[in-house]
Amino acid sequence: MSDKNFDKYLPLTEATYYIMLSLVEPLHGYGVMQKVKEISKETVKVGPGTLYGVFSTLEKEDLIVKVREEGRRKCYELTPKGQLVLIDQIKRLEIMSANGSSVRERLLSSLDGEK
Repeated sequence: MSDKNFDKYLPLTEATYYIMLSLVEPLHGYGVMQKVKEISKETVKVGPGTLYGVFSTLEKEDLIVKVREEGRRKCYELTPKGQLVLIDQIKRLEIMSANGSSVRERLLSSLDGEK
C-alpha cells in the first residue's frame, strides 16, 4: 500500500472504481459513462444519477478535480491523491484476483475429478 493511509476510501465500489479508472485522463460525464462501459466489457453501466453522485463525492474528497469546461460539459481528472487511492484499490484487487485464481483452479480440478 502507499505511504499515506487511504483506508477510509477503500474498498471502492465497482462503479467508483471504474469511474476513477476512466479519469486517468480528462473526460466529461458522457465520456466517462462510455469509457466505463467499454473497459468493463459492458459488465458495468453507470447512469447519470450514479455518475454525478460519485463525481460530487470524489470532488469533495479531493480525489478528482474539474480541469475545464467545454460548453455545458465539465471535464474531470484524478488528483494526485485520487491516483494514490486508485493505486491502493488496484493492489487490493490484484490480491483478490490472485487468491481467486488459485481457488478457481482447485475447484475446477475437483469438478473434473467428479466427472
